[in-house]
Amino acid sequence: MRWCPHVTVAAVIEREGRFLLVEEEAEGRRVLNQPAGHLDEGEPLAAAAAREALEETGWPFRPEAVVGIYRWRHPGNGRTFLRVAFAGSLDTDAPRRPLDAGILRTVWMRRDEIAAAADRLRSPLVLACIDDHLRGARHPLTLLRDIEG
Repeated sequence: MRWCPHVTVAAVIEREGRFLLVEEEAEGRRVLNQPAGHLDEGEPLAAAAAREALEETGWPFRPEAVVGIYRWRHPGNGRTFLRVAFAGSLDTDAPRRPLDAGILRTVWMRRDEIAAAADRLRSPLVLACIDDHLRGARHPLTLLRDIEG
């Protein structure tokens, strides 16, 4: 079998010292994660982050910067994930759409609350993205280029 990493995107959304997370069912348990998901074929990375955030929170998200690019190997199943995390703004004034199936709820949490719930995080990527965001990691969206043909 050929090795192939799973490419995912995540939205790091902070408002007044709290981060927007989703509670979802994964691997038979309730976990916390950023609004995140897999890149679809032919989809630009920033557009994927906006789509996933809308699907999982019900609100439009506008990516404004790249927080980081992360590689993580799941210790349980050996799958490798390549995550591109985006900082941006959320339009909570827009009419809220229904949440994706599998998303139980959205929740705003402070960094210390998230760290205290480390055993409930979907992966260590959640806190790594938040910590990089808090350190001021912001790379321009021009860092990512789609080359066609």
